[in-house]
Amino acid sequence: MLFGGWNRDDETVVAMLASAIRRDISFGVLRPDEKLKIEALRQSYGGSNHSMRETLRMLAAEGLVEATSQRGFRVTSATQDDLEDILLMRLQTEKLGLARALDRGDVAWEARVVAALHALSRAEAAVQAQPDDVTALQWDEACRGAMETMLSACGSPRLIQVAGKFYNQSRRFRLALLREGRIDFAARANRLERLQKAVLGRDKDAALSLLEEDIRADLGA
Repeated sequence: MLFGGWNRDDETVVAMLASAIRRDISFGVLRPDEKLKIEALRQSYGGSNHSMRETLRMLAAEGLVEATSQRGFRVTSATQDDLEDILLMRLQTEKLGLARALDRGDVAWEARVVAALHALSRAEAAVQAQPDDVTALQWDEACRGAMETMLSACGSPRLIQVAGKFYNQSRRFRLALLREGRIDFAARANRLERLQKAVLGRDKDAALSLLEEDIRADLGA
């Protein structure tokens, strides 16, 4: 069905383009502050002028792309100030979400948290055994899945959405740490095990403290 000339096939194209460009921003293929020209992007990723422009608008809403005064687009900056601001927002949103989830979550939520953290453990083992772009993305998605699962009982879809937005903005920094071999996976495993115990024990102070420690380590802060 058409809505103002836009249909589901177009939406699928935009979603695919956004996924590819999001990935390349995260891995640094598209550099911070790099200008994004529609025609050049079409040659690299495909799509029409209209679908590419919609894709860039979507990524702008996520904070990965910025519109310029010349009505063009560029990759958002990745300065130390950007990192500190993203860290601030991740701490505020994820800690609030987990605090609310600990008050509201039921046994089914606890089971989902255990499953998500187990999946993350498997992904961490895989990326250490074979560090490449595929396992790095799988690891990153498992990290995101664990975060969203822990927040899933918070009772606020908007809070989860905002937390996801700032998580996406942090991907460039955390994947850079991964590429540079600066992630202490042994410490992460120990921290996440303690976080799971705190969540299951409904120890809010310990859980929030461990979550903050994990987010800071996640961004090298």
